[in-house]
Amino acid sequence: MGTHVIKMPDIGEGIAEVELSQWHVKVGDLVVEDQVLADVMTDKAMVDIPSPVHGKVIALGGQPGEVMAVGSVLISIEVEGAGNLKESAAPAAVKEAPAAPKVETVVESKSAAAAPRPAAVCQGPMVAREADERPLASPAVRKHALDLGIQLRLVRGSGPAGRVLHDDLEAYLAQGQSNASAPVAAAYAQRNDEEQIQVIGMRRKIAQRMQDATQRAAHFSYVEEIDVTAIEELRAHLNEKHGASRGKLTLLPFLVRALVVALRDFPQMNARYDDEDQVITRLGAVHVGVATQSDVGLMVPVVRHAEARSLWDNAAEISRLANAARNGKASRDELSGSTITLTSLGALGGIVSTPVLNLPEVAIVGVNKIVERPMVVKGQVVIRKMMNLSSSFDHRVVDGMDAALFIQAIRGLIEQPATLFVE
Repeated sequence: MGTHVIKMPDIGEGIAEVELSQWHVKVGDLVVEDQVLADVMTDKAMVDIPSPVHGKVIALGGQPGEVMAVGSVLISIEVEGAGNLKESAAPAAVKEAPAAPKVETVVESKSAAAAPRPAAVCQGPMVAREADERPLASPAVRKHALDLGIQLRLVRGSGPAGRVLHDDLEAYLAQGQSNASAPVAAAYAQRNDEEQIQVIGMRRKIAQRMQDATQRAAHFSYVEEIDVTAIEELRAHLNEKHGASRGKLTLLPFLVRALVVALRDFPQMNARYDDEDQVITRLGAVHVGVATQSDVGLMVPVVRHAEARSLWDNAAEISRLANAARNGKASRDELSGSTITLTSLGALGGIVSTPVLNLPEVAIVGVNKIVERPMVVKGQVVIRKMMNLSSSFDHRVVDGMDAALFIQAIRGLIEQPATLFVE
């Protein structure tokens, strides 16, 4: 018998260290070739580390959340034959899966991190949990469950460590389960439970980027009210006429088009600021980052060259990228390189928000929800569809007057939607 040592692989792009996000094996496990051993996290992507050999795990080189240098020992496997005790090159095929970690590690759950992939198949949509047990689920899933009137503790999770996913809620409904089956008294039971969650993987990256952005940039926000009645009528008309053949349009591709047109007169907004070298780079290409909420956190896939795309092309690309991000299939390139970001909370958009810049960009445009309100138009009180744009800028680079004029330009384009397409 020999020992096969696998070292932390060189992911590329000059990365010197990566974070060990999750183990899929434990000491004593038998593994086969190509079985995923661990997930490691770079600045932009999650990478699966597969086994190049058959054997038995005899040592693990780190703990989830630990930052490890490229070339350090990741795992040791006992194998038939001589092995390669001196060192192991990185596995020949490192499968990139740029989603965030499959699970937020819960301190009380010791077995989740060590569970081998594939995970156990869900045996049914309903599970009995204690009244004080809080199942793993993202904020989006919790909101979805609340909207559906589902108690999460009754839903069996099919994700890693029993994490409840959107599909699990649908499966629960499809089985005809009713939250009426849960004792009403359980909702009023006294609770004294606590939960500790390690901030690792994608959640740690998000925290670091948000902290870095707020510490380095001089944020200021500007909010403008926009009448979207006309563009909503246009959108409904286009969907009725072309939706079946070209796909349905949301408001986002219209906003992307408005950004593209407005940036022609305000190129200083489509820029990156290198605060170390004190250099502002203005870009002709408009690569729009579209902030997307996934089960594992906020991701920003990028619609490249939005200035060269049609309305439906932008719509299709936004949809494709959003689905890829939510399903954990967006590539590292698809999650980097934006020049300006568009963020929207959809129906949860609220009235006003203060979005955080996506450094090194200098502008981010936030979309709030559409509401119907009585407005005075030409002396008459009429019902109009109104929406706020809550946008943030880097005051080190962008003056307040320019920010206001930029958002006013977008407002004019949205309120007179024909001007979006007049060259």
